[in-house]
Amino acid sequence: MAITRNDAFNEPEVLADEDADYNRSLRVLLVDDSDERRKAITDALADVNCQVIGFVSKREDVLSLVQESNPDVVIVDLESPGRDTLDSLRSIQSVTPRPIVMFSQDDQGATIARATRAGVSAYVVDGISRKRVRPILDAAILRFQQLRGMADELEKTRTQLEERKTIDKAKTLLMKQRGMSEDEAYKALRSQAMSTNRRLADIAGIVVEAAQILIKP
Repeated sequence: MAITRNDAFNEPEVLADEDADYNRSLRVLLVDDSDERRKAITDALADVNCQVIGFVSKREDVLSLVQESNPDVVIVDLESPGRDTLDSLRSIQSVTPRPIVMFSQDDQGATIARATRAGVSAYVVDGISRKRVRPILDAAILRFQQLRGMADELEKTRTQLEERKTIDKAKTLLMKQRGMSEDEAYKALRSQAMSTNRRLADIAGIVVEAAQILIKP
């Protein structure tokens, strides 16, 4: 997660201003309790091709508005994020994950750590700078996409491992119950999968489930 001050934003992964793809419009949901700040932020974002599609205060249902408006990025601009705000952000990442950028005056390490655990992609101290806001958003979106890709790959690996275990368990059952060799058990599972147009792991799961039912007291 990017953590920085606007007056010293030198993170190497952030796009330089001249390289930012401002032709791509971003839909932004803004979490802010101040009407005055809302207007200033909206004007600053408009200069870099970002459209604020909705406003919500920290006391409102942020998750519902995210689900309704489907923004590209959520900006949270608060003096200091409280527990309720962070809980709302955590809910967003659990239900409808997306990049979250937090601008805050709170530079306490404990606050930054809590924000990170809540799913904030970039935490910026000292407020929104017109010059840096678009690079910050672009970097946060890129970081979010990278982390999501890693999470998806990890979940895919876990699923494959569980399916491999299920297939091995089904083969063992067939070997014990029907006196098959390991190769024969595998071919039997594969043949059943092909004839029923189902995945091998699904057939293996059925075999294991059926065996568990049969051996129940």
